[in-house]
Amino acid sequence: MGLVSLLLRLVALFSVLSVGSGIGANWGTQATHPLNPEIVVKLLRDNGIQKVKLFDADYDTLRALGKSGIEVMVGIPNDMLAPLAAKMKNAEEWVSKNVSKHITTDNVNIRTSIPLLFLRFRYVAVGNEPFLQTYNGTFLSTTLPALQNIQSALIKAGLSSQVKVTVPMNADVYESANSLPSGGDFRQDIHEYMLPIVKLLSDTGSPFTVNIYPFISLYIDSNFPAEYAFFDGNASPVNDGGTYYYNMLDANLDTLVHTLQKNGFGNMPIIIGEIGWPTDGDRNANMEYARRFNQGFMSRIAGASYSGGKGTPLRPGPIDAYLFSLIDEDAKSIDPGNFERHWGIFTYDGQPKYLLNLGTTNSGRLLPARGIQYQENKWCVMRPNARLDDPSVAASVSYACSLADCTKLGYGTSCGTLDGKGNISYAFNSYFQINNQLDEACKFPNLSMIVKTNPSQGTCRFDVMIQPYYGGADGRLPKQLGLVAAFALFLLTFL
Repeated sequence: MGLVSLLLRLVALFSVLSVGSGIGANWGTQATHPLNPEIVVKLLRDNGIQKVKLFDADYDTLRALGKSGIEVMVGIPNDMLAPLAAKMKNAEEWVSKNVSKHITTDNVNIRTSIPLLFLRFRYVAVGNEPFLQTYNGTFLSTTLPALQNIQSALIKAGLSSQVKVTVPMNADVYESANSLPSGGDFRQDIHEYMLPIVKLLSDTGSPFTVNIYPFISLYIDSNFPAEYAFFDGNASPVNDGGTYYYNMLDANLDTLVHTLQKNGFGNMPIIIGEIGWPTDGDRNANMEYARRFNQGFMSRIAGASYSGGKGTPLRPGPIDAYLFSLIDEDAKSIDPGNFERHWGIFTYDGQPKYLLNLGTTNSGRLLPARGIQYQENKWCVMRPNARLDDPSVAASVSYACSLADCTKLGYGTSCGTLDGKGNISYAFNSYFQINNQLDEACKFPNLSMIVKTNPSQGTCRFDVMIQPYYGGADGRLPKQLGLVAAFALFLLTFL
């Protein structure tokens, strides 16, 4: 056996036994005005973020990542699981188009494409939280066969030793019978579905990926002890047979470790696929809590926190994690809550929200995106002489908010102190900016006007949108024109 061949075999073996540590970021693109992928890649590199997790396989995004040296976890959306599960050919075509093509042409680091000494491991995320309870079992029967077919397709393409499969799961796939980590096991209603998935991951040297959100616990339960969500060591510890847990992350992660051990997979690598804290849309979603949580987490995984070490009591080694998220997404669904659009450590235009030291650069802070082009400094607001009791106000605001983003309005939010006219102006401006400041988007009947004086107040920022990026024939331009056409129809109801 030649030296090169031996080294490659050792590398493949190492990939089975370990998962690299370090911080990555989730790069979501559900935005009305997404940043140019080239700008985002520069943002990642400027901030020393060497791993990125994607939720789809957008061509322009993968092309921008080519030759960047950044690790890639490429995602397969849940609505694609059924066709991938139904036909092996579909899986092979997906791998060929979204993995092989970029490895051979654009050199994306989905696989080994850099010198051996700097080898990193890459992943295909098959689905995203497909067993989430709110999905009511929609993806139970398609996740495993889709996973099997993608794995087979990677083998056929000769990529299975470099590219590993995984299934990002929400932490609700496991639970504890005694409310302690030691009682952990997979939920009974999905137990029979989880075991073959975990076995396939184990057999292929792939990691278990879990998304953990202490914020959600605080959001849904007013009695949840807030200090237990953070990493300062101020919370009353939970005693699990002599093992003490001072924060929810450690307890949650070790509940998963116990779950895997109980089912015969105690040595399986674990990745935290999503972890973070939102900055708006709820009284507990604010800059200070987000900074405190994310900085505490970064210090935690660096071993500089109160615990004096890395990892959890059951997994003391390094933690492999992806912050959620990189940039705010103003087009995300708000079904879970208004905070969903505000998870980014950067604003929609790539500007840092707060002081955060990732430990990846010499600056000790986040660096902003460069080369951002904004639209003109003008805003759509309510006319000074317009009346709050005008019968068209309610319908106009409802229409604007239904097609724009009003999630910063409400109790405890950054715009929660606006008066009535301020709220209406914010809604109008959001719709106006999302529609690229077209005059037709600021013609709410006898209510609105365009101004060139910034109406922002205190913590409430009235945004000016960035220049739109139309890449990959994604249909964003027709969408904007469609909104304006719908607005024209809306206006007719008042004429």
